[in-house]
Amino acid sequence: MTDAIGSYLKKHSEALVKDVGVEAAALACGKSKATLGRYYSLDVEHADRFMPIDVVARLEKVAGHPHVTNALAELAGLEVSLDPRLENDTRRGGMTSDVVALSQRFAALMAEYHQSIEDGKITINEARRLLAETQQLQRVLLEMKMHLEEETVRP
Repeated sequence: MTDAIGSYLKKHSEALVKDVGVEAAALACGKSKATLGRYYSLDVEHADRFMPIDVVARLEKVAGHPHVTNALAELAGLEVSLDPRLENDTRRGGMTSDVVALSQRFAALMAEYHQSIEDGKITINEARRLLAETQQLQRVLLEMKMHLEEETVRP
């Protein structure tokens, strides 16, 4: 595939699916694992196949990061900011949920870093995305710390 925008969107589609987990993503959006794989496949036979917007919305609702939305915003020269009032409340499940959230955020940070450093340099936009991911990771760690502190004061 020679289309840079298409390739870029497919990479972010793959990051989204892998953030959620392939099986969980298939369940969340009602598509088969094979269909999801075709959405981010760089093979010539799937070059014109992209993830539908409703699938993106369903997956980003359960993902740790809005991968495709951020990619689209960057392509348009925009930035996306998360509204904490609208965020999914996945942090109330105790220590296990906190560890899962921490793992997802760290995986998102590493995926963003890997993609950013792929060409050997980090652009300003890539640095901004890395900073945003780092701040989200920091937020998860802070919430985890607060949950642990709550647990230590309970009788």
